[in-house]
Amino acid sequence: MKVQVKKEKRRFQLHPSKSIGVRLFLIFFVSTMVLVLSLGYTSYSVAEHAIETNALSANQQTVVQTAEKFDVELLRYEDGLGRILYDNEIQNALKQGNNPTTSNEERKVLSNQISAELNDWLTASNGVEAVYLIPMNEGFPISSAGTKDNAFIESFKESSWFKQLVEKPQSVWIPRELQGQEGNTSGVFHLAKSIAGDSKSSGYIVISDIRISELENQLRKVDLGAGSYMQLLTNKDELIASSQQVGTDTYLNLGGTLLGGLQNTAGSLPTKDEKGKSILAVYGTLETSGWRLLGVVPAENLTKDALRILNTTYLIVAVAAVIAILIGYWMVRMVSRPLTRLKNLMSEGAEGNLGVRTNITSRDEIGQLSSSFNVMMERITELVIHTNETAQKVLETADELSGVSRKTADAAMDIAAATEEIAGGAGSLALEADRGNALTGQISVQMDLVNSATHEMDHTAHSIGELSEEGFNRLKELLNETNRTGLKTNQLVMKVNELTETASSVMKVLNVMQNITQQTNVLSLNATIEAARAGEAGRGFMVVADEIRQLADQSKESIAVVAEITDTVMRDMNETVVVLSEVAPLFNQQMTSVQSTSDIFVSVQDQMQHFIARLNAVTVSMDSLSQSQKVLSDSMSNVSSIAEESSAASQEVASLSGEQQSVSDHLVELSLKLEDASLQLKEKLSKFSV
Repeated sequence: MKVQVKKEKRRFQLHPSKSIGVRLFLIFFVSTMVLVLSLGYTSYSVAEHAIETNALSANQQTVVQTAEKFDVELLRYEDGLGRILYDNEIQNALKQGNNPTTSNEERKVLSNQISAELNDWLTASNGVEAVYLIPMNEGFPISSAGTKDNAFIESFKESSWFKQLVEKPQSVWIPRELQGQEGNTSGVFHLAKSIAGDSKSSGYIVISDIRISELENQLRKVDLGAGSYMQLLTNKDELIASSQQVGTDTYLNLGGTLLGGLQNTAGSLPTKDEKGKSILAVYGTLETSGWRLLGVVPAENLTKDALRILNTTYLIVAVAAVIAILIGYWMVRMVSRPLTRLKNLMSEGAEGNLGVRTNITSRDEIGQLSSSFNVMMERITELVIHTNETAQKVLETADELSGVSRKTADAAMDIAAATEEIAGGAGSLALEADRGNALTGQISVQMDLVNSATHEMDHTAHSIGELSEEGFNRLKELLNETNRTGLKTNQLVMKVNELTETASSVMKVLNVMQNITQQTNVLSLNATIEAARAGEAGRGFMVVADEIRQLADQSKESIAVVAEITDTVMRDMNETVVVLSEVAPLFNQQMTSVQSTSDIFVSVQDQMQHFIARLNAVTVSMDSLSQSQKVLSDSMSNVSSIAEESSAASQEVASLSGEQQSVSDHLVELSLKLEDASLQLKEKLSKFSV
């Protein structure tokens, strides 16, 4: 049963609505946790957003520059293929082969010559796997050099791109997915270029097989971050080359959904991959072929540094929770335990133990409450002791009163007989004494009223004199303060004028800084132009120039804001000078009014001193007259008292003598009741232990 009571008592103490200490602990703990978590999550979100924004900007610039580099590379292949079309020896061999008089044997020889020229070109060209020259004259054999793709040679005439080349001289880029078959050149893509001859049958087409590995090597050199990859896609979002291992199908999930429908040639956007993970994708477009260059970076790799902030937040939250619990426990011990002890001591005092005291000696509110409790218990102890002593005395007095009451009842009969004899002579004396006493009383009342009014006038006059003197001193202080205020106002006007001149100097400095900013912006533009001329070698300098131009723009905006603020300050200072100029005459008028009021107070003070002197003389006379009246009034009062007492003794004592016996008997009964009440009071006080 005791264990259950202790548990219920502990639950009662731990309930927030029942314990101040628990409420303080919860408020401190929850506030600390909310503050630390809010700060940590805010820092993590800001850092994550800043990293993603900077990564998107930097990666987009890298992808655009890589796309430009790929444009240069593809143009190099296209220009090299164009040299074959306009080679003189190849042109002469084609003309001879297209001559109707040329035999098939001669055409084979000419084709071998063309193949030799193509082989020389192939040897000098890096990244080209094979080259084909296809005459539109079907009687002229196909010339080729390098690793041939027989399946490709047999099927290309049925393809749509071949028909486009035949109809109109142009260049066509053919990715490997559009070949239709997989041959031994599945790791290449094709560049086809056609040229028209004098007739439709005299034209020809040159096709080169370019190794995709060349492009993939270039893609692998681009590093957008940990876990990133680059992909080259057609304008239909079909994969051409990738920095990843062969066989990945990431482009199938991203190309058709991410880049589909986008009209911009370059851009960046956050999205998710086929596994639902957040990624940052940037893309650029090749001008030569219309292909797209896609760069993908997993967001979690970019923001992993930001996760340190979140992890640190969790660690700080754990540490803060431990510290908050320790501080909260200390707060509960510091507040709740002393209050609980005081409550228990009060309960003991309520049960009758007046000797309980607390030994808490702190200087805070709890210590003051403990001191007040000790003082209260001491006062209650003294009250109980005093009450106990009084009850004993009352009991003793009740015994004595009972005896006296009996004696009084016996004496009442003797008094009744004596009063009948005195009644005859006291009647007439009482009537005359009453008349004299009435007249004397009226005179005494009137004298008291006059004397009281005189004293009140004297007191009021002194108060008015003191107030006049205090008003004079206050006005003198007000005059001095007004003079000092006028001086401070003039000094303030001078300081505001100096501040106006300083603000004008600041405006001059801002104009100089604005000119410097404009010059910096011009220099950054010149640096950007020079970096663009330098090409790849000036790319890093171009980034620095862009940053300098952005800093110059930011400086220009900041200078404009500072100039606007300085202009506002100068306008406010000018308005302040005008207001201070208007205040100065008001201070002069105030000084004049204060001086006039001071003169009036001096005159009032002199008149009051003269009035006080006259009033003092009247007061002395009234005091003397009042003393004489009191002597007369006392004499008449004595005579009246004697007469009234005699009359009362003769009239009332006779009538009351009969009742005196019954009153004495009733007094005896009251004495017995008083004795019983005293005994009951002692019994109640015996419950308190002192």
